[in-house]
This record gives sequence, C-alpha cells and structure tokens, in this order.
Amino acid sequence: MHESMYDDDLRTFRDAFKKFLDKEVKPFHAQWEHEGMVPRSLWEKAGAAGFLCIPTATEYGGSALPFRYAAVVQEETSRAHASGVGFSLHSDIVVPYIENFGSDEQKKQWLPGMATGKIIGAIAMTEPGTGSDLQAMTCKARLDGDEWVINGSKTFISNGQLCDLTIVACRTEIPGQDAATGWQSMSLFLVPSSAKGFVRGKRLEKIGMHAQDTSEMHFEECRVPKSYLLGEIGQGFLYLMRQLAQERLIIAIANVAGAEETLAHTIEYCKERKAFGKPISAFQNTKFRLAEMATEIKLGRVFVDDCIRRLEQGENLTVEGSMAKYWCSEMLGRVVDGCLQLFGGYGYMMEYPIAKAYLDARVQRIYGGTTEIMKEIIARSLV
Repeated sequence: MHESMYDDDLRTFRDAFKKFLDKEVKPFHAQWEHEGMVPRSLWEKAGAAGFLCIPTATEYGGSALPFRYAAVVQEETSRAHASGVGFSLHSDIVVPYIENFGSDEQKKQWLPGMATGKIIGAIAMTEPGTGSDLQAMTCKARLDGDEWVINGSKTFISNGQLCDLTIVACRTEIPGQDAATGWQSMSLFLVPSSAKGFVRGKRLEKIGMHAQDTSEMHFEECRVPKSYLLGEIGQGFLYLMRQLAQERLIIAIANVAGAEETLAHTIEYCKERKAFGKPISAFQNTKFRLAEMATEIKLGRVFVDDCIRRLEQGENLTVEGSMAKYWCSEMLGRVVDGCLQLFGGYGYMMEYPIAKAYLDARVQRIYGGTTEIMKEIIARSLV
C-alpha cells in the first residue's frame, strides 16, 4: 500500500511479518516447491506470532485489526515470492464465512483453532466439468435425521492436502419438501477432514505455485451433524456472492505487490546487465518498457488502495472487486512477460526469480473467477 495508508503500528506490524518471512519462509520455500506443500508447523508458528485471522474478533482468537493489516500479509507474502503460503486464503476468505454467517456455537468451535494455525481452512466450490459456473454444481447434501449426507466431488482446492476444515458448497435436498432450483438450492456446509465419507483426493500437479497444495476432494456418503449447515439453507449462493468481492480484492492486492516486486528486481538487473558495451537500462527500448510497466502498476496500486479504504468503511465492492481482480491480474501477466523479455535467455532459467514469477502469475487470471466472469459481473452493473 502507499505510505499514506500506514501509521506507526502498521509499519511495526509490516516489519515483524517481513522478519517472519525472512526467517521461517524464504530459506525453505524452494524445498517446499519440490515437496508440493508447506509444513503444518509453519501455520502454527504464524498463529503463535499473530499473523493469522487478523481482522477476526478477539473473542475468537483474532486481533480485530483493520483489513489493511491483512492486506500487508498478502502483499509481503507476494513480495517474498512465497506462493505456497495460503495464509490469506485461510484468514481472509475462509474464516469470514464462519464469522459472518456461522452460529455462535460454530464460531466458538472452529475460529480459535484457526487463529492458532492448528486448524487449517479451505473452501470447495469448483467441480470437475463446471468451472466458473457455480449454478451448475452437482454436489448434493440430503438431510437424513440429524445428519447431512454429502455426495459429490470438488477440484482445484487450495490448502486441500493440509486442511482440517472445508466449507463445501452443495445442492440441498430436504425430505418432504419440493426441490429448489437454481441458486436457491445452494447451501454451505462445514466439513471436517475427520468426517466419515470425506476422501482427500490427490495433490494436483500445476505449472506454477508448486508449493501450494491444490487438491481434489470427494464426498462419499459423507456425514456431518445437522448443526454443521453454515448459515441458512438455500442462502449459500448469496453468501458466496457477498464474500467473493473480498476474495477478489485479496487476489488483486497480491497481483499489484507481485508486479511491483518483479519490476524492482528487473530494474536492478537492467542496471547491471551489459550489452554492446553499456547497461541495457541505457537503451531507449528498455526505458520505454520500464516506463510503461511502472505506469500500469501505479494505476493498479491507486485503485486497489482505494478499494481497501472503501472495504474498511463497509462498502459493497462486488463490482469494484471484480474490476480490481480482472485488471490487476491481467496487468501482472503483462508485467511479468515484459520483465522476462528484458532478462533475455536468463529469464527462461528457473534459477532466476523472474521465471517463477512468470509461472505463478498465469493462474491469477483464472482462480477466484476468470477474467471473462469478472467482465460479465462488471457488464451487468452497466446495462
């Protein structure tokens, strides 16, 4: 964020989190890339240091701090190229569903453990064959006495191998009632990984973000107590629409910070790398490309910072969140591609951070809602 958004407390928090990344993440992330996930111990260290569930109420183990503190965690994680660390997904996407829509009993049962990192959260929306079309999901939950019985499969689930609790979106069927259709049949459920019938699928091999444990999930007559319905029955789609704005802003925050860090690294390289007897930063083409990218990043930064302020004020950012996610993810793609070009052949070598940044950037235009879906949401507000 721009320096104008910081006070002394936020600067102190940022410095503490950067030190945490320097000590607990950066030296080991390459190893985690090979292993396909980060260790559970990292989550517990982050929880003990107060870096999880930051905006969550103190009565549930959080810090009740403004959203910009959570934004700092996302920004600095991106600057560290720590794409395997799913703290923001857990703290700023999964936890708010429970805090905003859960019962007092659910909050007391799950949130304190999530704040300490002993319970890791995930959210399961996407299904094989449905992609961005949430209303086409086929995963179903039927009420059987005092239990919900869930059947179906989910895919592309971040934190999928480590998670202890997953929010699962399902079609709901209730004996004796007419079946609802469309969005009105969707509900959300809290499914612990210990639940009977929960099957953790394979860890998926991706072209980037190798340390992020992305998985399939299967529910085979999976039984959870009736009380594990999250919020009201049939309101799941509306809950998703309300919370996805923050999720998309989180992605945009990461995109801008990643673009800033990539450009800064590229500028240093251009000053050091020589061609035809002078630094490549001296060539007009290099200057123009750097100027273009710096301008695009600045535009993204100003818009995202404004969205952060407005979110803290309680505004509905469904449209603006979609705009930020669409534009910043596309911008990041242009920046990492332009920066890699300035590295020349070395940019294609995995020993250079730009190569990892290039691979990790591609999915930003897909998860959290594709660019095409973002445009559709924006367009609906216009015509």
